[in-house]
Amino acid sequence: MQPQATDFPIAIIGAGFGGIGMAIRLKQAGIHSFTMFERAGEIGGTWRDNVYPGAACDVPSHVYSFSFEQNPGWSRGFAESGEIQDYLLRCVEKHGLREHLRLDTAIVDARFDEATGRWTLTTSRDETFSARVVISAVGGLVDPAYPDIKGLQTFQGELFHTARWDRSCDLAGKRVGVIGTGASAVQVVPSIAPEVGRLTVFQRTAAWVMPKRDRRISERTKRLFARFPFVQRLVRWGLFALSEAMGPMVILDAPRLKRLPERASLRHLEKCVRDPELRRKLTPHFQFGCKRILISDDYWPAFERPNVELVTEPIAEIRADGIETKDGAFHPLDALVLATGFALGLATAPFPVTGRGGRSLAETWKRGAVAYKGVTVSGFPNWFMLMGPNTGPGHTSVLVYTESQIGYALQAIRKLMGEGLRFVDVRQPVQDRYNAGLQRRMKYTSWASGCNSWYLDPDGGNHALFPGFASEYCLRIRRFEPREYEIAR
Repeated sequence: MQPQATDFPIAIIGAGFGGIGMAIRLKQAGIHSFTMFERAGEIGGTWRDNVYPGAACDVPSHVYSFSFEQNPGWSRGFAESGEIQDYLLRCVEKHGLREHLRLDTAIVDARFDEATGRWTLTTSRDETFSARVVISAVGGLVDPAYPDIKGLQTFQGELFHTARWDRSCDLAGKRVGVIGTGASAVQVVPSIAPEVGRLTVFQRTAAWVMPKRDRRISERTKRLFARFPFVQRLVRWGLFALSEAMGPMVILDAPRLKRLPERASLRHLEKCVRDPELRRKLTPHFQFGCKRILISDDYWPAFERPNVELVTEPIAEIRADGIETKDGAFHPLDALVLATGFALGLATAPFPVTGRGGRSLAETWKRGAVAYKGVTVSGFPNWFMLMGPNTGPGHTSVLVYTESQIGYALQAIRKLMGEGLRFVDVRQPVQDRYNAGLQRRMKYTSWASGCNSWYLDPDGGNHALFPGFASEYCLRIRRFEPREYEIAR
């Protein structure tokens, strides 16, 4: 007999894209017995926190949204941060998720009881919550990564990370430094360059940058999408197919295959920058795809502004009033922006998680995070992750993966509820074979071709990305197979 919804509490940890998508799908399946825990005061995750000038998605808007909740009103091809946050807020209101939300409530401990098949979650408010299933949607691009540079804490000017932008700080006319030249930097640098007095960008490694070709979406197109949703679905499918076609150029360690995108990027550089010496400094010297590929039409041109300087000498020390580089030069600064990315946390658990037999997730992951299809971990029954280990994309929208994981977890929940099961726990040999196959493939990818990136663990292992097409991953996870799991009735 299938239990009533009230007999089957579900906890969703995190209220970003993953948590919101899971909640919507549960409601659409007629399951309303879930509670969403969000440590911040509002939903949104990455798009709540990243409000720096120029913040936007680097994936086309029509792909970077739920397929089951299309937005015909996107204003641009690549939506800005605020518009994405507004989209998520509308999803929450439309589907009545507020009544399920516990804001300003972090989960600080999780323990599984094998006898009852329940998780006990402890919150930051020192409350406990019992759940039959836990969906961990904590996300990876949340906690800022701060650089380990001598003297960072001694800086006396304005100092903040792009993910914690200080809106009260007026940079107009000031001497501003930016550390980092990654995905955040390519957006913030051209956005603040026209207003600051002097902008100094400290570059450790040049990056491959491709044209963005962003544009405004006409009102006529918006009306077309609103009236004929299938047209927008066709556009979405076309954008996805195009990204999949680009996949091998990004993923594979194949220098000949890389020549086409590398030449396109270098042509883009030549069009943007006339100074040969500046072009030399901005030219990357690693294989295309080894690090995250950036897209921008205005990043490289910003360096030709008279008030912008590119510094490629390594930083020796940060002082109270500026930065000294290893060549002895001193760069006086009034404000310092850290565009240094996020602490991905794929080698540690987000908080203490204790599974069967007192098994610790932190101990299980001490050599790097592993999971079956990135969703379940042996020894931690009824615990499902969204965007877990080895499910990041190098070439397309992360939501393609997230939606597939939501569907997989929903199948498992229906199995648990429909048959009155105590728990399902992926078998260790099944998980081991899956991950061994992924790691065998990793050595043939561009991410293992020699550059240092945030994709890699300290030991060089890659537990962040999936070494194949997104369509392959979706096919592999399309069906929950009970035979791969230990089932307790």
